[in-house]
Amino acid sequence: MSDILPIRRALISVSDKHGLHELAAALAGRGVEILSTGGSAQALREAGIAVIEVSAYTGFPEILGGRVKTLVPQIHGGLLGRRDDPVHLAEMAAHAIAPIDLLVVNLYPFEATLARGAAPAACIEMIDIGGPALIRAAAKNHDFVAVLTEPTQYAGILAEIEATGGLCQATRRALAGAAYARTAAYDAAIAGWFAEGEAFPPRFTLAGERREVLRYGENPHQRAAFYASGARPGVATARQVQGKALSYNNLADTDAAFECVAEFERPSVAIVKHANPCGVASAPHLADAWALALRCDPTSAYGGIVACNRTLDGETAERIGAIFTEVIVAPDADAAAIAVLARKKNLRLLLTGGLPDPAAPGLAWRSLAGGFLLQSRDAGRVARADLRCVTRRAPSEAEIDDLLFAFRVCKHVKSNAIVYASGGATIGIGAGQMSRVDSVRIAAWKSAEAARAAGIEAPLTRGSVVASDAFFPFADGLQAAIEAGATAVIQPGGSLRDAEVIAAADAAGIAMVFTGMRHFRH
Repeated sequence: MSDILPIRRALISVSDKHGLHELAAALAGRGVEILSTGGSAQALREAGIAVIEVSAYTGFPEILGGRVKTLVPQIHGGLLGRRDDPVHLAEMAAHAIAPIDLLVVNLYPFEATLARGAAPAACIEMIDIGGPALIRAAAKNHDFVAVLTEPTQYAGILAEIEATGGLCQATRRALAGAAYARTAAYDAAIAGWFAEGEAFPPRFTLAGERREVLRYGENPHQRAAFYASGARPGVATARQVQGKALSYNNLADTDAAFECVAEFERPSVAIVKHANPCGVASAPHLADAWALALRCDPTSAYGGIVACNRTLDGETAERIGAIFTEVIVAPDADAAAIAVLARKKNLRLLLTGGLPDPAAPGLAWRSLAGGFLLQSRDAGRVARADLRCVTRRAPSEAEIDDLLFAFRVCKHVKSNAIVYASGGATIGIGAGQMSRVDSVRIAAWKSAEAARAAGIEAPLTRGSVVASDAFFPFADGLQAAIEAGATAVIQPGGSLRDAEVIAAADAAGIAMVFTGMRHFRH
């Protein structure tokens, strides 16, 4: 068996007709006989390319409104017959089945139909039957058949045919792997649609489309790639306007920053470092939000990721550009902002075209040894009406605004998470500590350091509010927040020692509200 497979006969049946004419013309120019169906055959004829309709080739018409076109022995026998098996060859000759060397099929656009919210009947009609069957048959028999499933494959294949007169075994095997990956992703989308309303089906398949092979992963000795899955606005939908290639850590941090800033209705900025917010603020203008977010922890902001929930303007871009920043992500940017940032050649600017809905349902997963965990995305949001005041003093309206703001930030801080806030801006963040009281103290200490760096004598935490992502297991964490100057606290509640914590708050004369919702982030 020669390693090079000459292409003498091809079957082309595609929904996506990008590059179709060029591919078919090149094949026809090399004397390849082209079989085709329906719209593909019509498009090729209109382009002046000789084509044989499959129904004429097989002697069996398309039936059931086109649902049955290629599910016939002449086609599948031509794909599945082994050319090195005398029995196969004899049976093919007995039934007048000619070998097919190249299959070009891309599937009905089920995913796109689903994404535009089509009715169930329309989605059903976009479930391809013949296409996956053809692809799987050709891929199984890749020793003798090459299969193309994406227009992006056409140019490379034509170049190899031109150079060698056919396609080598390694190429055919790679194409077969890509073909099975495509049908697996297609079936995963269909299975997911049928499983809507069933939170955790007995089998769950995760599929994605590779966007980029990255230089390395979290560390240089790790390999990594970036895959897109779904249409949620964010790093996977973003257009990179400028800057060097994004790293694994850049992408992870940018996602964390953009999800955080999307929580807020007012113009807001989030600065993230190592997946944790180090400053978040809302203000009437984006530039003011940036200044307040930076004030929280200017040391950590150096080399960080900045996310905005409004169109980036020139003034804000000028201010952000004044410090070293790895990535800026926003829904859009005006011409002035783009011109300002163009001076920073290495800074990456990503424009997503929209904001993710923080309340939208979705799934999140993480790998474990031998499996993975699957859960619903933390789409929980606490509103004013959800708060339960548990102390003698109720929070003021201004304090409630800050409490809600701080609790939303808490959702995006690694546990144990503590957030001090004032005036719609964070002023101290404690993240990822094994002890909640340590998070409280670290957040206050970092706030004091930032204040001193800015020449502010009075602690910024004096008169602030504080949010905790989970309950205080002991009163010591609350006492540390009181010592820092907090006047109101928001926390889920639910500790066996809630009464002790409430008593400590009452003794200090501060207000405390329970949310009944926890925001652990591990």
